[in-house]
Amino acid sequence: MTPREYVRRRDAGELIVLLDCRTASERDIASIAGAVHVPMHELSARLEGLRSHEATPVVVHCHHGARSLQVTAALRQAGFDDVHSMAGGIHLWSLDIDPSVAVY
Repeated sequence: MTPREYVRRRDAGELIVLLDCRTASERDIASIAGAVHVPMHELSARLEGLRSHEATPVVVHCHHGARSLQVTAALRQAGFDDVHSMAGGIHLWSLDIDPSVAVY
């Protein structure tokens, strides 16, 4: 899912969980308001805490989209049906949606 598609759906009133799978230091550089931060290396330990979102669409983002694809696959394997990777990650978000978000 592209950042624009996420924003279109969110702005239309759809409840979508935005999951940031980057490291804490990356999140300190740039973040998207409202995103739930679960670093990729903590996913297995925090999976049960995400179960409350299992029936809600989830969009996973990272820096460019590689880690979010891995997290998306792991969530699908864990039973999350409606989960998507954000194409281009926070980098594309910065370019297409919110230029105030730092590019790094």
